Parts: sequence; C-alpha cells; structure tokens
Amino acid sequence: MWGKSLAAVLLAPPLGVALVGLLALLSGNQQRDTLPILLMFFPAWVGAMALAYHFKTALRAWLWMGGATLAGFGLIHGLKAAGLLRIAA
Repeated sequence: MWGKSLAAVLLAPPLGVALVGLLALLSGNQQRDTLPILLMFFPAWVGAMALAYHFKTALRAWLWMGGATLAGFGLIHGLKAAGLLRIAA
C-alpha cells in the first residue's frame, strides 16, 4: 500500500499537468480556453491519485503512471519541436 501511495503522491501531479497542458495546447482558441482547462487540473490530479490504487501492484502503478507521464510530456515536446503546437501570446 505504501508503494501505491508514494506513486499517487509523486506521479499524480506531473501526470495531471501533462494531461491538462496537452489539452490546453491543443485547444482551438487558447486565449479563451486556457483558464477553464487549467481549472480542470485539480480533478485530473485527484483522478490520477485514485488511478494509482486501481493497479494490482505498486510496481504496475509506478510503471503505468510513470510511462503515461513521460509519454504526455514527450508528446507535448515532440509536437512543439515539430512545429505543430503554438502557444498563443
């Protein structure tokens, strides 16, 4: 149980940031949609924390949540490097 709790505490915030950041960057009108999407961080964070307890073992929680976090940030950076995402000024 400690392993899942530690995964929830350490991996849920960056996973929530990756999910919400990806949604904010992919929105059609960033100036209008960014704040409402960023307000969804707390529910995404709580959902990610609950997700840690869904897995059968702590190792699976760490691997899946860590992999999802890396994939999310990798996708954001890859899309930005390819020029497919722009940040509205």
